[in-house]
Amino acid sequence: MKRGERIYSYIEEKSEAWPEEMLKGRVGFGAQEIAEALGILRNNVSKELNALQRQGRIVKFSGRPVLYFDRGCLESALGVTLGECQFDDVEAICQSKTPQELENPFARLIGADRSLRRQVEQAKAAILYPPDGLHTLIVGQTGVGKTLFAHMMFEYGKVMHRFAADAPFVTFNCADYYNNPQLLISHIFGYVKGAFTGADQSKAGLVEEADGGVLFLDEIHRLPPEGQEMIFYFMDTGTFNRLGETQRSRRAKVLIIGATTEDPDSALTKTFVRRIPNLMKIPPLAERSMDEKLDIIKLMFQDEAQRVKKPIRVGVETIKALVGSIGSGNAGQLKSNIKLLCAQAFLNGIDSPEGIEVDFKMLPQQIRSGLLTLSANRQALTEVTKALGSDSCIIVPPGPDFLLTDGASGAEFNLYQVVEAKVDLLKGEGISSDLIKQILAADVNVYVRNLYNKKASVNMTTRERLLKIVDASLVDFAEQVALYVQKRMNASYHDRFLYAFSLHLSAFLKRVKSKDAAHKELEGAVPQDSLCLEVATEIGSLIGKHYRLEVPRVEIEYIALLLESSQEDERDDRVVIVVATHGQSTATSMVEVAQRLFGTTDVSVLAVDMPLEVRPQAVLDKMAAMLQSVPCLKGVLILADMGSLCNLGPSLEKRLDVPVRTIDMVSTPLILEAMRKAELAGMDLDGLYDSLASFHGYEARDVTQDEALEKVTDDGRVVVTICSTGKGTALKLKSLIEEILRGAGQPLPVIPVGLVKLEEHLREIAESHRIVAAVGVKKPALRIPFIPLEAIIGGEGENALLELVAGGHDTSHQRQGSRVVQSLCAESLCKFLTYLNPEKVMPLLMEFDERLEAGRREPLPNPLRIRLLVHCGCALERCVVRKPLHYGGSLAELRTEKVEALKAAAEIFSEKLHLTLAADEYYFMAEMI
Repeated sequence: MKRGERIYSYIEEKSEAWPEEMLKGRVGFGAQEIAEALGILRNNVSKELNALQRQGRIVKFSGRPVLYFDRGCLESALGVTLGECQFDDVEAICQSKTPQELENPFARLIGADRSLRRQVEQAKAAILYPPDGLHTLIVGQTGVGKTLFAHMMFEYGKVMHRFAADAPFVTFNCADYYNNPQLLISHIFGYVKGAFTGADQSKAGLVEEADGGVLFLDEIHRLPPEGQEMIFYFMDTGTFNRLGETQRSRRAKVLIIGATTEDPDSALTKTFVRRIPNLMKIPPLAERSMDEKLDIIKLMFQDEAQRVKKPIRVGVETIKALVGSIGSGNAGQLKSNIKLLCAQAFLNGIDSPEGIEVDFKMLPQQIRSGLLTLSANRQALTEVTKALGSDSCIIVPPGPDFLLTDGASGAEFNLYQVVEAKVDLLKGEGISSDLIKQILAADVNVYVRNLYNKKASVNMTTRERLLKIVDASLVDFAEQVALYVQKRMNASYHDRFLYAFSLHLSAFLKRVKSKDAAHKELEGAVPQDSLCLEVATEIGSLIGKHYRLEVPRVEIEYIALLLESSQEDERDDRVVIVVATHGQSTATSMVEVAQRLFGTTDVSVLAVDMPLEVRPQAVLDKMAAMLQSVPCLKGVLILADMGSLCNLGPSLEKRLDVPVRTIDMVSTPLILEAMRKAELAGMDLDGLYDSLASFHGYEARDVTQDEALEKVTDDGRVVVTICSTGKGTALKLKSLIEEILRGAGQPLPVIPVGLVKLEEHLREIAESHRIVAAVGVKKPALRIPFIPLEAIIGGEGENALLELVAGGHDTSHQRQGSRVVQSLCAESLCKFLTYLNPEKVMPLLMEFDERLEAGRREPLPNPLRIRLLVHCGCALERCVVRKPLHYGGSLAELRTEKVEALKAAAEIFSEKLHLTLAADEYYFMAEMI
């Protein structure tokens, strides 16, 4: 057991044995007593006690001697929840909590007695309404605090004994599975074994998990209509069924709180909205009073002051700019801005024990312009000036437990601290010195890689950022060293090494001044014959000459590690991906989903939203400004949806002087594939563009044109697909033709081409290959067998294509047009089916199709076959969920032989799935044919 844990165990054991009647005045145990009891030096005990108190695990009672008591035991004995962990005596603890705070969690909410008064009253009424409260829908823009409000409702319910002390609060974001309704519904309600492909065992859903508490459904507008129906049925009856069950026999007592950024009347079904009696609208931050805005800003600065453990001085002009910059991002964006400013201020004042300062000069342009925005509103400016006065505000850390959210405290930009903290930890665990060196080398590597990248999004040069942290003379010298390294190692990572080396050199010089020695455990972590160590030794000589001091061997090792880390970071340079779509937040949402799935928030993937009223020039300016703030020398790949966004590449390339490529029809899988190839495969721009041009998702792999040409058969035969651009529809048609050819045992390469310079491209292909057929929207002038797109869809074109490819030889393939029908049906069913797996159902539908044709003795045209099979697939799902359609037409007008033929063909479903379609379903299908 480590020293700190031994000390805490001693305090905890002694505190538990302390009589409750003796909890008066100053209680606890002093450092001397603990040192003698455990045989530890008193100085070390004091150090660990201070650390435990900062962690909030023990309470400190001031005086002589200072006493310490276990926090958990004290809270349990006094029946309070402590915010601070330092008091004069026990009586001060009892006085520190007012009855209002103990009974009303909303008392901590800024605006609870002002702009949010009505919402707070609504929330209280919803919790207290008999017998089990009112289900609630919270509406508001992104970042207004909907999740916080839901949590406060839950806490209020516990205080008022509507929920048990250990009641669950379960959160679910409906956007996580919005594109898979079946998975979404199964996640909420659970499922039984065999309910769908992959359901190997039964699993409880979130409703069961939230029994006795609250289920918070964020972005509830992403629920599909069938999911909303199941939710409001549960609201009405308190009963539900897992996916795969036919009876709603399960019960749960759950208060449902939903949140949405959309208009409920347009984003949710009317039936669902009627089931939610309590609708609350949270106003955007811009509409709240000036006093509330200032209180919120102060609260957020207090949070950061607590993290950096220093007072923060904030200039009046800075606060005015922050107030003026409040926009659609609301409190969420405001918090991000304040975090960024405090991080920069922390770097500036890293050596100042008195505190840090957030100055107006350090504000980025988008925040600085907020001052102009505020100045245009004379009334608002007067209110802010009156509230703030002319002096800077000083925000002090409020206490150990004051944190708005979980997270690490402000980053320490000091390589020594990275090493020393890890050395102490590893030594305490008894790790060998050799292993410690390996771990330290990896730690320094990660530290340096993250150090530069975290700051790279700030729109400043490396030198400008450094001058805010270290003095100009040091930066000048560091730049000389960086240039020397660049020439010596023939590498181009000037900025990365400059940034890390400058900060490290500053820390080294301060350590020399204070006569502190660096940890020697790092010695030997770098191979002794490496070029990095050789260059580091030369840098050590330069430092020694410039500053007239002796650089120790361990310092050479530090510099060598910096060189290795920066060198590896350079290899990670990659193409910047820009996702650009029409709409208010479409691109942003797609990138957020892709980043969450990929597990990164990398700045090399940018989102550009284009509201319909915005001009393309404004979007171009915005895109250029974003790219100027990130390294993009390897090029930019624009993934756009359509229209003018697909034409911005040439202008952007000219403005930035970097290569730009554009791919249209962007989708989330396409973004994921681009991220994967740029991040993991390290592809260059042209390679990335070529590999993505024919990407259609992760279900099947399409080859590029170059790959197709490489796979040409011995006799050089190829098939060409023709569409307007050679992308979009041509690539989709390419995939369909490849499937037809594979099924016939003729896997010829298929090459997509566009109408622009069509004849020229076809001649180029024909020079070295034999084009056996062209399929598409336009017949080429060259003497090439041509099959129109409509013939392929109609069915007859499939047979003609196979005859051309076979060259007179027999081919074993499905009957006319079956592969086209199967492909198009499967694509449609993927969109319509929720519970059934289209891949499993499709073979049965095709067998149904064959039986029907055999029974009727006449084929149906492909468009009608597709309609019939899609209807039949949906009918199977309606059979599973027991919601058949009801036929309202005249049965007398239906031909009996059609109905009988349909029933005979549908026996395949009884044989394989044990499902029998309702009679009305046959009537609908008979009417179709």
